[in-house]
Amino acid sequence: MYTRCILRDKYSRFNLRRKFFTSAKSINALNGLPDSGNPRGESNGISQFEIQQVFRCKEYIWIDRHKFHDVGFQAHHKGSITDEEQVDPFSLVADELSILANRLRSMILTEIPKLGTAAEYFFKLGVEGKRFRPMVLLLMASSLTIGIPEVAADCLRKGLDEEQRLRQQRIAEITEMIHVASLLHDDVLDDADTRRGVGSLNFVMGNKLAVLAGDFLLSRASVALASLKNTEVVELLSKVLEHLVTGEIMQMTNTNEQRCSMEYYMQKTFYKTASLMANSCKAIALIAGQPAEVCMLAYDYGRNLGLAYQLLDDVLDFTGTTASLGKGSLSDIRQGIVTAPILFALEEFPQLHDVINRKFKKPGDIDLALEFLGKSDGIRKAKQLAAQHAGLAAFSVESFPPSESEYVKLCRKALIDLSEKVITRTR
Repeated sequence: MYTRCILRDKYSRFNLRRKFFTSAKSINALNGLPDSGNPRGESNGISQFEIQQVFRCKEYIWIDRHKFHDVGFQAHHKGSITDEEQVDPFSLVADELSILANRLRSMILTEIPKLGTAAEYFFKLGVEGKRFRPMVLLLMASSLTIGIPEVAADCLRKGLDEEQRLRQQRIAEITEMIHVASLLHDDVLDDADTRRGVGSLNFVMGNKLAVLAGDFLLSRASVALASLKNTEVVELLSKVLEHLVTGEIMQMTNTNEQRCSMEYYMQKTFYKTASLMANSCKAIALIAGQPAEVCMLAYDYGRNLGLAYQLLDDVLDFTGTTASLGKGSLSDIRQGIVTAPILFALEEFPQLHDVINRKFKKPGDIDLALEFLGKSDGIRKAKQLAAQHAGLAAFSVESFPPSESEYVKLCRKALIDLSEKVITRTR
């Protein structure tokens, strides 16, 4: 049985948290009780201390999507994975990430100069982004390398079972190309003028070239995917492309009822954001030859990490600044897009229905929505939901089959630490 988890039956699902959260503020946070604060500030979010208690106690909180009741689970911990000091995930795979970056730049070379300039726009040094997805996938690959003797840890980092590692690196490269292509297409659809702190490609070189550059990246990703000669992996990542389109259509063509539905919003968010990470993590596990149960744990990690990341992005769109985000703040609401904080505010202030249904188009609608958001618990509840999914991601890693390798344990701890970092970041 791969799931190493105990349901603490002696506590009810409503009072389980009291064993781990002793302060009134922590209990209030988990219950979604209101706290005053400006929606563009940080005062009405869950505190850093409270989030750390969740992760340090390894009590990962499930919050019901509609009622925010919680169910607690406590995982077993052994070896270095219990250390409270956080691991720097980037440092564990920094050398590999550099190799991947160089290989990506070579994969998108073309004999047509203008297309080459456009395709490499977000792969150039300095604007290649955080390389978050390749980092997660490389850590996942190392975390699922089971049964390696301790003396082989160094060999693992240098490429033990080199063919398997190269195939997993190829998954990371494909994922990054799909991600960047989706950014190029999104910026055209959103008429964005900045991305990663610089001018967006559509703003610099025009919509047509931006769309074609995205198409070109997808074609190169498809060629790389075919080279793996693994039909199950091909099916997984092809499904991601379908999901990206489906999610975008859901965002563009929703009805008034769907626009106000949290369930609809979460499904759209999975398609647009989390599906890529979920299916890529599962592909990594498949390449590693893991059984179906472990492949699903990898999928669940990617899914919940992706959802947590996007939910925090939704919060930062209200609380961040243009300088910190590398793009315009309040960008979603200005485009008439409803995200989690507003949906939670809607539960408290039904008056928001009219504003949402006209997509914030009437003069004063955005200010009115922000006013209601400031009076509501929308920001806090969105952060809570992000914390829930981050906890579920960490829980998936804790459920991996045991390993005696300290390096494997270190990579697993890095994945857990990442699930905390995505909900405590400020940009």
